[in-house]
Amino acid sequence: MKRVVIYGKDNCPFTTNARKSYEKQGYDVEYVNVIGSSDAMEAMLRASGGMRKVPVIVEGDSCTVGFGGT
Repeated sequence: MKRVVIYGKDNCPFTTNARKSYEKQGYDVEYVNVIGSSDAMEAMLRASGGMRKVPVIVEGDSCTVGFGGT
């Protein structure tokens, strides 16, 4: 099964849409809420090259910041 890690915020519609889209495509989705966790925020910043936008989507060695899918 394909696996993806999505860093985001619970109240972000782009994060929610990304999670739903990847789940619908059959991905094993690990969601990491970056609010209230400095460790999660640090991991997101490392993955995104310091960008503070959500969602940050990590699939293998690939990292995408933001989500525009449906």
